[in-house]
Order: sequence, then structure tokens, then C-alpha cells
Amino acid sequence: MTALKAVTASKGPRRRMVTVAALAAGAALVLSGCSAGQVSQTADQVAAVNGNHADVNTISLRNLHIVFPGEGYTNTKGGSALIALSIINNSESVQDELTSVTTDLGTVKITPPPGDSAFILRPQQTVVASSTERAAETTSATPTSGAHAQQPTDKPATDPAAKAATIEITGLTEDITPGLTYTVSFNFKQNGTVQVHVPVDAGSTERHESDLSGPAEPAKGGH
Repeated sequence: MTALKAVTASKGPRRRMVTVAALAAGAALVLSGCSAGQVSQTADQVAAVNGNHADVNTISLRNLHIVFPGEGYTNTKGGSALIALSIINNSESVQDELTSVTTDLGTVKITPPPGDSAFILRPQQTVVASSTERAAETTSATPTSGAHAQQPTDKPATDPAAKAATIEITGLTEDITPGLTYTVSFNFKQNGTVQVHVPVDAGSTERHESDLSGPAEPAKGGH
């Protein structure tokens, strides 16, 4: 009788061990399913917008980056580089001005938008800094004659890039390398100074295609 009781009592822990093992196996399957879904979703994601951003009081800096070499810019020691970004004055009434840009990379030259004697940031206005050639291309893209010619208007251009400023770094003290960031300070008359780590545009690279290339299938379920 005693032996029978001992055998009967041993069944309880064994059942508990089997239950725990089953739960652990089920959890492993759920986790592996979620993991597979995350990988598939990541494969469909688009790369982030090139450039950094920063804010100082009512001024916002967006898509801030050093342009890939071209249009006369070498990005090598002794040469020059171009900074591109959009600067937004979010104030509804107070005008501001970008007075200077400083960096250890070299001397920065600011050229205000055409028609302005200084880099003025009017209330609720966006000023784009890019290359003069790119701004000229944007302006010349509008037809000037024929049936689709643009009619004269007193309103300012809706595309800030049509009147782009330029911010150039001259006499570079070192080579500028894609993949690194460089410290640049923007000094505003009303809103003060903001220091930003500026990335370098890596340029456009072609994606390698093969027989195995193709979009990943979207994950199933809510994982």
C-alpha cells in the first residue's frame, strides 16, 4: 500500500513538468513568429531622409547636410564644400537673420538669396540654402513663352528653392568623408546659436539586383 501511494504521488510533479514544457514550447513558437514578422516589415522600410535637424527657439533647421562633391565643390583638404538645408522662421511677427556660420572645417561664406542684402528670415518664411546652379535650374524650369507661359504676378515664389541662398565652406582643413558628421554652428541675430552635427551626403548609389532580389512578403498577424 505504501508503494502504491508513492507511485501515485509521483504523477503530480511529472504532469506539472509536462505542462511547463508545453507552455515554454508554445511561447517559443510565438516569439519566433513575431521575429519573422519584424524582419519582413523592416525589409520594406524606406531609408530615412538624408540630413540632420535642429531647433533654436522659433527657428527650425531641416535636412541639414554637406552636399556630395560636384558643381565645383571637392570636399577635400584645401578645397571647398557646400552646406544645404532649409531654415524656417516659425515666429508670426518677429524677423530674424542668419548672421554667421562657423566650423573648424574652414571659413564659411554666406550668400543670401537673390534680392536680399542679408540672410533674412521673415516671419513664417522658409529659406533654402543649396547650390546656385541648382537654384538656376529650378528657376529656368518654368516656361517663359508660349501657351503655358507664366503670367506676371506680385506674389513671391511659392518654391523657396527658386531663390536659394548658398553656404560654402572654403579652405577646408581636412577631407570631408561620407559616413561621418562634422560640427557646425549657426548664429542667429534674435534666436541665438545652435550647434549641429552635420552628416555628409553619400550621393546616389545603385542597388544591386539579382535573381533573389525582390520585395519581402508582408508579415501575417499582428506581430
